[in-house]
Amino acid sequence: MDFTQPRKPPTHSHNRLVLQFDYDCFYAQVHTNLNPSLAPPGTPLGIKQKNILATCNYAARARGVRKLMLVTEACKVCPELRLVDGEDLTPFRDVSKKLFGFIRGFSWCGRVERLGLDEIFMDVTDLVDHNISCLNRNGLESSFFYLSKRDPEKGFSCDLTKFAGMVEGEIPENPNYDDLGFLRLLLGSHLALYLRTRIEDDYGYTSTCGVSTNKVLSKLVGARHKPCNQTTLLALTDGDVTNFMGDLKLRSVPGIGFKMASMLESHLTGHSPPDNPHEYESKLKVGEVRESPKISPSSLEKMLSGPGAERGAGSRIWQLLHGVDPSEVKEASDVPSQISIEDTYKGLSTMPQILEELHRLSHSLLRRMKGDLLTRDDGARADAGEQRWLARPRTLRLSIRSWHNMHAQNYQRASRSGPLPNFVFDLQSDTEHLAERLVSEALLPLLRRLSSEKGPKWNLQLINICAANMVMGAAEDRSGVGRNIASMFKHQDEALRPWRVMHDGSEVDDKETGERNSRPHVPDPEETPNEVQKAQVGNSARTQRDIGGAYSPWIEYP
Repeated sequence: MDFTQPRKPPTHSHNRLVLQFDYDCFYAQVHTNLNPSLAPPGTPLGIKQKNILATCNYAARARGVRKLMLVTEACKVCPELRLVDGEDLTPFRDVSKKLFGFIRGFSWCGRVERLGLDEIFMDVTDLVDHNISCLNRNGLESSFFYLSKRDPEKGFSCDLTKFAGMVEGEIPENPNYDDLGFLRLLLGSHLALYLRTRIEDDYGYTSTCGVSTNKVLSKLVGARHKPCNQTTLLALTDGDVTNFMGDLKLRSVPGIGFKMASMLESHLTGHSPPDNPHEYESKLKVGEVRESPKISPSSLEKMLSGPGAERGAGSRIWQLLHGVDPSEVKEASDVPSQISIEDTYKGLSTMPQILEELHRLSHSLLRRMKGDLLTRDDGARADAGEQRWLARPRTLRLSIRSWHNMHAQNYQRASRSGPLPNFVFDLQSDTEHLAERLVSEALLPLLRRLSSEKGPKWNLQLINICAANMVMGAAEDRSGVGRNIASMFKHQDEALRPWRVMHDGSEVDDKETGERNSRPHVPDPEETPNEVQKAQVGNSARTQRDIGGAYSPWIEYP
């Protein structure tokens, strides 16, 4: 990669507006909302998964409890800590999906990206720019934020003479309301406050939000004032952004992981990095790394090169050190990119133990697939026959982690993949039965491929089962799984309704638009009712003939 100006700062883009929402202590909030008596205000609450504290609320953190602590250690630090089992992720997924759907409903461009269960990025550039075009600069204190182009009453009142929430950066005494960058951040802060308030009032969940011009900056500035708060990064120039980034710890920057941060620190200080990532605390600040003469895009590329290394990683890290993040907020999807279930163990050593866990995980995976990938047709009944698959994963992956050297605490990771059997999409069969088949017919062959040649000597610490490689729709399934013929005919009837012949022989127009509906066969006013009926019969026959995979352009498929 040729860098003609090795240390030239990358160019910032100030033309976007990104909101980053982060629900406060999400797991703890879910449990307290489901059971308010569990932890009255001020009660320290911890969510445990096996012997580890997965997370805890702020009352517990104030008493010295930290995430990923051993449960025994956390109870010593805070004897009054109340513990709740959090191994079943179903309630967390359900709430996350519901809140994501709410926030997504306010997007115009559809760019709403969920990261994990408790974090959402939202690109609101188009929504905010529309409000800038409608802005009355002579009455900023009594402004109205429009949430719809069609409905002028859908929105909320706001005072645009000040920012909503906290601000990182210096607010000018005489703001320039002709500066689009300033206006975007100002309006974005009020939109963030409105959405956070709605999430809390309508669903009972508090959140933190960052407002800035890209994903990395919005995430970093949102972490400034937690919990239940929001912060806008008022960075109108490239210098404002680099100054903000300069004081941050290197490891705090999203996209710079433990290995990369420790490698950079070792390169600049000569100190050997620790083996355990949980023991590593970044000492260098972003500004120190960025200003070091040893660091440039080309030197970073060379440092990070090696087998399997990401091409262009040096340039990407150089951008992050300057607060530049060109990555787009991904468009929201009704289906996840993959669905996985995993669990950790102290050591599974026998096949009966492993088979028992494979069956339990398979059952959970199939339930997750049905919850995330099944939908009902409009007006359908709740039984399985009226449901269809939004997408079908094609690949099944089995991953394990085992001790390579117990005394040195070295783990060995391995995975194998194969096709996901078609029978898992059968909605008529019992989930328990399908899980048994999935283990015997698909997972066991993958497990045999993972076994050593010397024999099945196991000491498993982790098992992960993943359904990946999603294919939208289910039209290729010739067995009919995922498609419902009765529902399809129902949609066909709806499509043909405008052409239904009245008994008196009169024409039927589209009642909603007042215009004649266009179909492949458009009846001539001079045609007789019998001729119209013949045309309909022909079209209906073709439709029935096509139900098996062929596409008919004039039928609205479910």
